Amino acid sequence: MTRSNWSVPETEVLQRVHERLDDDSADVLATIVDVEGNAYRRPGAKMLLDEAGDGVGSITAGCLEDDLLAAAESVREDGRPELITYDLMDDEDDVWGLGVGCNGIIDVLLEPLTETYRPAVEAFADSRNVAVLTVLEGGDGPLTRGDRAYYHPAGEGLTTPEGTPADEWPAALADPAAVLAERGRTDTIEVDDLEVFIDGLAAPTELVVFGSGHDVGPVTELAAKNDFHVTVVGFRGSVDLEDRFPDADETVTTSPSAVADELDLEERTHAVVMTHNFIDDRLTVEQLLDSSVAYIGLMGPHDRFEKMLAEFDDEGRTFDEDALSSLYTPIGLDLGGGSPYQIAHSIVAEVLAVSNDRTPRHLRTREGHIHDRVTVDSPPQ
Repeated sequence: MTRSNWSVPETEVLQRVHERLDDDSADVLATIVDVEGNAYRRPGAKMLLDEAGDGVGSITAGCLEDDLLAAAESVREDGRPELITYDLMDDEDDVWGLGVGCNGIIDVLLEPLTETYRPAVEAFADSRNVAVLTVLEGGDGPLTRGDRAYYHPAGEGLTTPEGTPADEWPAALADPAAVLAERGRTDTIEVDDLEVFIDGLAAPTELVVFGSGHDVGPVTELAAKNDFHVTVVGFRGSVDLEDRFPDADETVTTSPSAVADELDLEERTHAVVMTHNFIDDRLTVEQLLDSSVAYIGLMGPHDRFEKMLAEFDDEGRTFDEDALSSLYTPIGLDLGGGSPYQIAHSIVAEVLAVSNDRTPRHLRTREGHIHDRVTVDSPPQ
């Protein structure tokens, strides 16, 4: 596989899965379902292995992808899912002849890509949360490895891929599925002699960038590569936003006073304001502070915002501390860079930290695992 195919965002992997389903192809989907110890990727990471012998996405730092391409051939021929365990705990033995050094045990589910996965990619494409439940080990009942059900937060209970009630599935799985769908996390649950992998696919985090200058381009590009759903909002109709910002998922041309009417400013929305026009910025920030957005990043020095607050005060506009706590200005983390892409890295890194509820620091000072583990209570046996 090529480096460009390996490094695509997770959103692009799911988009490619959607496309390949429409092509009626004989592809194989690889998903990490469990990790013991340390590994490059966490459970839920996916890789699409196509019948041409290529792959899209990554589940390791490149160590096992070629081996998985070979393993996918047997899955494609047999038409049955396979659970493969890679034990990389002992680096001295040069496991698999790769010398990978992940120091972890990785369980990967390989399964033929079929229509049973379509509800997952369609929900994701529509920005709807969903939980995908897949049997890893079947019990004495009718369910076997690879059987699948869904939990849609807006629906009622578990459903089959066809949308009918999943009566053969333990109803107790609905509660953990609801939690994981909302948080976009995964867990493996054991109930009624079944081992079920629950993959929560949360809708992509929204990033709205206000501005149409060329410095918006690097921010949009890096944000898209970090799995944000990016909307660029411009206030000057003379600029072709789609042409200037090809990495944006959506573009909107409006006026600063109509921002709240044109956009859904919700709790999962993050906003970057970089119009470089004081009046446009002030009108935009005022509406953002009145909304429930999780993050407002404002380009410019702090005293520029102090001037903005003074003008708000003169107009009798005040904002509570909760609203102001969501505003970050000057925008970005202190990384020391000054080039357009270095500034963009600083901005996107700050948005990532806020959206993941992290306080930025060096990983060498972090105790425990780098990635958060999410565990939901198993249903009573």
